[in-house]
Amino acid sequence: MRRDPALPRHDWTLDEVETLFARPFMELVFEAAAVHRRTFDPSAIQASRLLSIKTGGCAENCGYCSQSAKFDTGLKAEKLMDAEAVLAEAIAAKAGGASRFCMGAAWRELKDRDTPKLAAMIAGVKALGLETCATLGMLTADQARQLKAAGLDYYNHNLDTGPEYYAEVVTTRTYQDRLDTLQHVRDAGMATCCGGIVGMGETRRDRAGLLHALATLPAHPESLPVNALVPIAGTPLGDRIKAEGTIDGLEFVRTIAVARLVCPRSIVRLSAGRETMSAELQALCFLAGANSIFVGGRLLTTPNPGEDADADLFARLDLKPMGANPTVAATECSAA
Repeated sequence: MRRDPALPRHDWTLDEVETLFARPFMELVFEAAAVHRRTFDPSAIQASRLLSIKTGGCAENCGYCSQSAKFDTGLKAEKLMDAEAVLAEAIAAKAGGASRFCMGAAWRELKDRDTPKLAAMIAGVKALGLETCATLGMLTADQARQLKAAGLDYYNHNLDTGPEYYAEVVTTRTYQDRLDTLQHVRDAGMATCCGGIVGMGETRRDRAGLLHALATLPAHPESLPVNALVPIAGTPLGDRIKAEGTIDGLEFVRTIAVARLVCPRSIVRLSAGRETMSAELQALCFLAGANSIFVGGRLLTTPNPGEDADADLFARLDLKPMGANPTVAATECSAA
């Protein structure tokens, strides 16, 4: 019996994933679009809002990041925001059409002393009727359980790149450190938000390595962000890419399409880098299986299209906000 391509696999090989990248572009995008439609409404896009609740001063040396204390990017380190200010931002995000509110702190790892304050933020955002997501660095098993108890739905912890290129990006934490945090998150009963960044000087095989790592996790990420590097002056990778050039747009679309094929039921987010993408390039990404974006004019420290620009994009492409149960509607449509 032929296997349904819309059913998740966890036995992908790296060579198989790399072979997907090498498929003729039109065939690759067509297949990804078909798989996407087996699970999701292709016109529905999830809107999330991301807020930096603690900016700068991070002890990590991620070569792309303006928030690292290792690099001189002109970014001033700030303290953790008060819960009241975070809730005000969440209220505004909901009024602007966001269904998920993501909170990011520039930490190597969450400290136990900060957990109660984070729990209050999470509970407050959850009470607004928004899905909650946080990215706070590495977690212990106990911290993951505390965040889950506070009402955290998703925890973001990206793998960043493939295992073979990882040491070119960061050396202050290991790949296994990242995998361990993801396991703590799953064990606590939270959904994972996990993806990476492309356009950091990696090869296509490295991009395949990232998606292979995601597709062979014990459970595929419920949310899979694909970021295009936003090169920031003063960061090693930012300075390098400013000199060498950014990733080709069609290669980025290929990455979205392969992500959809190897993780067919994940929400694939067209994440950082949209500010410089044309409407046509974004449309190709949505066709290839992306079905989530960040809204609002800023991500953590980098620009993002404003609400008016995204409203215009949605109108031109006949897109709509995703409902609370996206896979149910798609299943019913496909069965009709």
